[in-house]
Amino acid sequence: MNKKTLVLGASLKPNRYSNFVIQKLVNQYVDVVAFGLKSGEISGVVVNSEKIIYKDLHTVTIYIAPKNQKPYYDYIINLKPKRVIFNPGTENPELYKILKENKIDYEASCTLVLLSTNQY
Repeated sequence: MNKKTLVLGASLKPNRYSNFVIQKLVNQYVDVVAFGLKSGEISGVVVNSEKIIYKDLHTVTIYIAPKNQKPYYDYIINLKPKRVIFNPGTENPELYKILKENKIDYEASCTLVLLSTNQY
């Protein structure tokens, strides 16, 4: 099953975890889309700097600090993902509550670990 994933907070810098995750998702044949502050490309994946509403999105994996997440709340809700993953350092109880109210599952976990241990 392909769990189409949006990497929210994608960085074009090759040493950033969001960049590693995109590469790992591509290598595991997961359909991946990305949003970042700067447009570009990572492993053939276009990083958009516009909030595109994707269809059939399974997962949003967040790489944005909690203090910077508020402008993305409505965007995440409007995407209607099945789940949202809060990577280390992105945990946000305020957003957890909003997701729960909108019946969207969430977990505080590390996407890289989930992928590496076949728990994704």
